[in-house]
Amino acid sequence: MQQVYLDSAATTQLRPEVIEKMQQALAVYGNPSSTHSFGRTAKTAIEQARKTIAKELHAHPSEIIFTSGGTEADNMILRCAVRDLGVTTLITSKIEHHAVLHTCEELEKEYPIQLRFVELDKDGNPDITHLKRLLAVDNSKKLVSLMHVNNEIGNILDLNEIVSICKENNTLFHSDTVQSVGHYPWNLEETQVDFITAAAHKFHGPKGVGFAFIRKNSGLKPLIVGGAQERGFRAGTEPFHNIVGLEQAFISSYENLEKEMKYVQNLKSYFIDQISKEIDGIAFNGLSNQLEKSTYTLVNVRLPFDAQKSLMLLFHLDLKGIACSKGSACQSGSDKGSHVLTEILNETEAAKPSIRFSFSKYNTKEEIDYVIRVLKEFANN
Repeated sequence: MQQVYLDSAATTQLRPEVIEKMQQALAVYGNPSSTHSFGRTAKTAIEQARKTIAKELHAHPSEIIFTSGGTEADNMILRCAVRDLGVTTLITSKIEHHAVLHTCEELEKEYPIQLRFVELDKDGNPDITHLKRLLAVDNSKKLVSLMHVNNEIGNILDLNEIVSICKENNTLFHSDTVQSVGHYPWNLEETQVDFITAAAHKFHGPKGVGFAFIRKNSGLKPLIVGGAQERGFRAGTEPFHNIVGLEQAFISSYENLEKEMKYVQNLKSYFIDQISKEIDGIAFNGLSNQLEKSTYTLVNVRLPFDAQKSLMLLFHLDLKGIACSKGSACQSGSDKGSHVLTEILNETEAAKPSIRFSFSKYNTKEEIDYVIRVLKEFANN
């Protein structure tokens, strides 16, 4: 049976050079906090990884804090902003990743803060006029949290526009950039966002490691306390092998960015053309079929199947060796529908099955042909 992995928005295949780098790192067993040569070897490599990432992002090394992934980084930034910076109003959207959405909801229960949601258009884009109104309501200390690339429908937010609006209103801006770091070029000297987050496993690195960018002199204090690791900002012995794996994945992603971006975008374009041609009545959610307005890494398709047929769709695809997602992978095992699609689809649209297909450098047009052939056969049976 053919095996086709089209779920790279959930997690990506490790690059061979990342595996090799991590295997080498496993032999370096010194604690990075130890002052002897074993510890210094590990510490030096961690600081080099920090410098590598900072240089590519046009940031300062002290602004890069290694974490266990994007979820921890989002939690840390939002919680510390409320706790340490006097933020009393959080403004976000109802289609954020749950790492942001649920954190904001918990903070509203724990602190005397206001949680406000910016309105969305039918495609899932934030209403800029409404955002400006929310910022002008009062003089409370505010933080806006809006993701750069939506993990389900792929819409791309204009970060510079949001930065400009937040600066005009003396408001902090955090963006969950887990789906875009490693996939797009960055210049944080020009894009003056206050906080961003990343996870290595989204760009062919290991799971369990990521980082937060926290702009200098932010005033945030540690969320996890204990030792003085991560320059005193995040306690706990660093996962040295994961950090060097992250660094190698980061280096490879940006060394090959232009070539791989073009290749994957061509795959997405081919997928859209072929599925539109072969299956009548399909539709696309959000802006995922608009190449200039959505990420090149994914497409979210709404298929013209009835309720009974829909129940068997993912099971059928899995039996045929095809990996993809209904909504986001973080909802796997849940009987709830996608909170993103619930917000932007009407009742009739939401009744149809929606599948997210996400691509990487390891996919081929032949794999896409196979997937569409399987879908077409399923539609006709």
